[in-house]
Formats: sequence, structure tokens, C-alpha cells
Amino acid sequence: MRGLGTIINTLAVLVGGLVGMCFRAGMPKKMQDTLMQACGVASMFIGVAGTLSKMLVVEQGAITTQGTLLLILSLVIGGVFGELLDIERRVEVLGERIKAAARIKNDSQFVEGFVNVSLIICVGAMAIVGAIQDGISGDYSMLAAKAVLDMIIVIVFASTYGLGAVFSALPIFVYQGAITLAAVLFGSFASDAVINDLSFVGSALIFCVGINICFGKKIHVGNLLPALAVAVVLELATKALGIRLI
Repeated sequence: MRGLGTIINTLAVLVGGLVGMCFRAGMPKKMQDTLMQACGVASMFIGVAGTLSKMLVVEQGAITTQGTLLLILSLVIGGVFGELLDIERRVEVLGERIKAAARIKNDSQFVEGFVNVSLIICVGAMAIVGAIQDGISGDYSMLAAKAVLDMIIVIVFASTYGLGAVFSALPIFVYQGAITLAAVLFGSFASDAVINDLSFVGSALIFCVGINICFGKKIHVGNLLPALAVAVVLELATKALGIRLI
């Protein structure tokens, strides 16, 4: 059944969020702050590892880099479009509307939790590749593995952020579901190179989320999201022109 992977992933996020909420009830504020910092540090290392795995290559016994220009152009051009569209404010407004619809008034961390957790579980490579595999062949194994990881992540984040982390199940359902549907309709529309570029730029964005969690909101990650689309356009354009970005 195509789409089953997204359903499993969404349910895992919900379960993880509810379990995390149970821990939050008896957790001291100092413990919550420590866990939040731990989540931020983990997110930064996950982002760095994903970025460097695509950026560093070994050629003739020497370590060299690739994709530097792609990363710069994707983030800069994507950031311009993101600022013009004011994506981050729109995401925060969505969080506020969900908060109002759920009649949650006294949770000051709801929007922050919703935005940060949604970005972490949506932007990564497994979300994109797994959803494509699910749509093309019905193979949901990667999304099932991702569901376990996401459940653990959401347990920790929900224990500090509260209900905002639980409601991140909504964007993961819409995001991965849309990719799966596109894969069903258009087949294998994404080459390995496109998927690698999405993973490359997406990992850099996860690192930025980690910075915000640890040090407060320093980077407008939401407004950098168009960088993912820019990376795809650049990959297709350079392939058509027969050139390679360093």
C-alpha cells in the first residue's frame, strides 16, 4: 500500500509526543533546559555529519570538497525568496492558529516547539528519499526506520516543548504525503543527484535548527527553506548546460 510509510511515521510522531508529554509533567525546569540543549547539540551534529558526508570526498588519497558553490547559491538565493515570501512568519502564524484551534492558551513554547520539531523531522534526507520509494514501489522500509528515529526525537522534544512537538505530526503527514503522491503520479522524477543535493542542503538547515535550539533564535531557518527548491533547480540547470558547480 503506497503511503503506508507516511501513516506509520505520523503515528510514531504522535505516540512519541504523547509519551514525551507524560515525562514533562514531573520534570523540573532545569532538567527540561538541559534536555533542550542536548537536542540542540544532537541536531547540530546530525546536520554537520549529513553536510560533510556530501561535501567531503577522497581523491587520490587527499580529502577535497565539492558542492561548495551549490550550497552557497542555494542558501543565498533561497534566503532571498524566503524573505520575500516571509515563510517563517507564515509557519509561526500556522502554529498560532493550531494553538488557538486546540484552545491552548498558556503554553508559551507551543509555536517554538511546533516549528523546530517540524523542521527537524521534515527536512532530512530520509523524509525525501523514503517518501519517493514509498510512492514508486510501495517500499516503506526507510520511512518505518525513520518513524522509530522520529519517535525518539519527539519524545525528548515533547518533554521540553510540550504539545507543540506533538502537533508536528501534521506537517510530516502533509509533507511526506505530498512527496509520495508526486512519486505515484510522476514516477521516478528525482535522480540520485537531485536527492543528494536535497540531502546536502537539508542537512545544513538541520544544523541551523540546532543552533537556534541551543542559543535562541539566531537564524531564520523557515525563510531558508526555499534553498531546497533552489538546489534542485541548480542541479537540473547545470546538468542541462553540461557544467558542474564546484
